[in-house]
Amino acid sequence: MPFPAATEQVTLNYQFTLKRMDMRKLKLQMNILLDNKWDSGMSDFSIDNLKNVDCILHGRKTGEGFIPYWAEVASNPDETEYKLGKLFTEIPNVVFSNTLKVNHWDNTTIINGNIEAAIKALKNEEGKDIMVYGGDSFASSLIQYDLVDELYLFINPVALGNGQQTFNPLKNDSELKLVNCRSFACGTVLLCYTR
Repeated sequence: MPFPAATEQVTLNYQFTLKRMDMRKLKLQMNILLDNKWDSGMSDFSIDNLKNVDCILHGRKTGEGFIPYWAEVASNPDETEYKLGKLFTEIPNVVFSNTLKVNHWDNTTIINGNIEAAIKALKNEEGKDIMVYGGDSFASSLIQYDLVDELYLFINPVALGNGQQTFNPLKNDSELKLVNCRSFACGTVLLCYTR
């Protein structure tokens, strides 16, 4: 059946969001620690993974241990992990906390408030990629808010004790694709996923 000769003007309204192609990536690197194994290959990978990073994020719990530990390593050139420690202390750190009011660390900023909004703002700033060395709760929040662009997991094959759930229960499934798998001499395996 043919369309009628009269035409009617129709206006369609669409809403969409464009993701900037040059937006900074948020990279999450975590150790799934069943045993505390670490080798030089893992250090080399971590150093290489920081090449295009100009900001390191932490939750409060991780920041309180990570920042002072690596500052001490970076202050001693005889330390095995000196090169990695120097990078961790030279790259600006950001600690997310609603309880910390005083900053005790050099080259570190404390951000209080809405994690999701703050990280989206950081990702939209000019700069290199952003690295997260996650604590379980902080990493779960980032995944829940769909902020993680690359996920690097060091998984250790030895289970001791009762173990611990790495991610808090998530409400949404994250669709991630395995893009790289690498094993190290000590038996740890790195799995790299991307969206």
